[in-house]
Amino acid sequence: MATDGSQDDLGPAGRVRMGGSPPGGLLDVLGVAAIVLDSDGRIVFWSPQAQALIGYTAEEALGRLAMQLLVAEAHVDLVLRLFGEVMGGEGTWAGTFPVRHKDGGTRLLEFRNMRLTDDRGDVYALGLATDQATLRRVERDLALSVRLVDQSPIGLAVVDTDLRYVMVNPALERINGLSAQGHLGRGVREALPFLDADTVESAMRQVLDTGVPLVDQYTVGRTHADPETEHAWSVSFYRLEDSGGRILGVGVSAVDVTGRHRAALDAERARHRLTVVADASVRIGTTLDLDQTAQELADVAVPELADMAAVDVLESALHRHRIPDPSHGPAVFRALAVVTAYPTTALGAADPPGDVVRYDSERLVARCVNTRRPVMVPYVGEADLRLIARDSHAAALLTEAGVHSYLAVPLIARGEVLGALDLVRARNPLPFTEDDATLAGELAARAAVCIDNARWYQAQRDTALTLQRSLLPDPPPSLYGLEVASRYQPAGAAIEVGGDWYDVLSLTGDRTALVVGDVMGSGINAATTMGRLRTATQTLAGLDLSPADVLRNLDRITAGLAPYIATCVYALYDPHSAQCRISTAGHLPPVHMRPGHRPRLLDLPTGAPLGVGGVPFRTTCVDLDPGDQLLLYTDGLVETRDQDIDTRLDMLLSHLDGRHRTLEETCDGLLATLRHPGDHDDVALLIARIRR
Repeated sequence: MATDGSQDDLGPAGRVRMGGSPPGGLLDVLGVAAIVLDSDGRIVFWSPQAQALIGYTAEEALGRLAMQLLVAEAHVDLVLRLFGEVMGGEGTWAGTFPVRHKDGGTRLLEFRNMRLTDDRGDVYALGLATDQATLRRVERDLALSVRLVDQSPIGLAVVDTDLRYVMVNPALERINGLSAQGHLGRGVREALPFLDADTVESAMRQVLDTGVPLVDQYTVGRTHADPETEHAWSVSFYRLEDSGGRILGVGVSAVDVTGRHRAALDAERARHRLTVVADASVRIGTTLDLDQTAQELADVAVPELADMAAVDVLESALHRHRIPDPSHGPAVFRALAVVTAYPTTALGAADPPGDVVRYDSERLVARCVNTRRPVMVPYVGEADLRLIARDSHAAALLTEAGVHSYLAVPLIARGEVLGALDLVRARNPLPFTEDDATLAGELAARAAVCIDNARWYQAQRDTALTLQRSLLPDPPPSLYGLEVASRYQPAGAAIEVGGDWYDVLSLTGDRTALVVGDVMGSGINAATTMGRLRTATQTLAGLDLSPADVLRNLDRITAGLAPYIATCVYALYDPHSAQCRISTAGHLPPVHMRPGHRPRLLDLPTGAPLGVGGVPFRTTCVDLDPGDQLLLYTDGLVETRDQDIDTRLDMLLSHLDGRHRTLEETCDGLLATLRHPGDHDDVALLIARIRR
């Protein structure tokens, strides 16, 4: 244990502090008794401690010979010899000696004897005595305290009321990497500049002022002993007072808790990583759009992981080709998304979304997909930039932006490498670490599944749309007495494509059949069923059947296509009679528009859907004048999940009411007004205007 050796009553400049001090020191603890003998051996001074120690009062002791009062007969010769040596000026004497107590017993006392001379030349003997048991206990306690402080693994220190070190133990010397002499007489700011001195000194002053200990205060810093590594300590402060209540300073204990601190940081990083991954699970894959999914991945990565993120997908994965072993060949990527945390020249170094680029196997992003492993460059150098950037100009832009760290992780789903996530840091001063690579890999793994789902969705959607459009009619030829326009719009999801169709059939006698139908169901099977019904309708229409007979035969055919059923409206217009004969099978009623009148829904027998079987169909005759319009449509135009059908039909009629539009404008307006991106059903509509 090292102390600065100063006296408690000396100030910083060595001046004596004036004023009394309350009792309570080592002498009080020892109970030291003072006894003075004159040259004849008579007791001339008897302290209160002597009375407490030996039992005699001052009145009983003063003036008596010490030999008679205190010394047993067996020890008289020895005492006389020792007394003579002290009084003769030969030196002091110290040791243990048995003294007779007033109660008749004997006490073994520890003595310190010395010769005194007053101003008249008279000689006296001073004896300082204490109980040996008390002395041994104090010596033992003191030795134990010293060993406890010196051998404690906990750093211990005492600072005075000026917050200067007056004692430090070896453990604190090792913790701070500073010798005791380097501490003593200095404040925290001078001795330990690596700590947050303002916070530490503020805590010490608070303890001095209030007397309330501060326990387990957390502080982090670097020491002289290990300046390259950050350490953490749990520090406690408590005020030190003597037995009289005088404030001596502040006691400090410090325990190195770096292991616990790092474990807490690791746990916090793990919790944060789980939070980021959970957030990514919500934010990535909100749609089955490939570009949107890539954008969502980049948005999650910035600025959480990087200052800039790019998502690149292999062309072979986009086109669902079998990916050859690229370990010794180039990789062809399509850029899907680029996101930056702030405006930066690094954006100019990234491949613009939509561009197709070819990288040789030396490029880091190509190496990432070839090896199926992350590629990390914690500290990017000039040579690394040539392997990151597409050319020298892009490398210069990255340098200008301050890019200093790079990380690429592969996008792997169901065992297939789809592409890579590229990350760079510029303003973020920290290099990428293995923890960052782990987090980026977890994000990439989740996003890769979403990207894979999106590309397969796109493939199925493309297939369904191709089949659907191949089954729809070509633009109708010139019709006698009719002007016609039509539209088909697929649903927002691939699995919901395929059920709706329309047809315009030119028949004998200048007649025209207008057909709109909807196979209940979706996907490729529904599209195939729709094609079969459309073919059957064309065949039946050529047989000169009434609309009701056409639907009756279609009902029989559809029943054989179970489990599918369909709705249909069949209108047969004869320009010579100016009449339109209409029959419906569970379909929404057509809209009749006449100049100068509000649009109206035709009041027709609804009929049962095709495929129910055995239900009769009826034909209704409607007179149509030149300028009249007839709108046939499927339920995808008006049905939604949040509004009832009557409200939607009113919206349809309201849109059709008003200014004159061409048929093409009417079709586009209906789709723009009543349809929304992502609607769950496809729609077919057919509009015809009567000409003279």
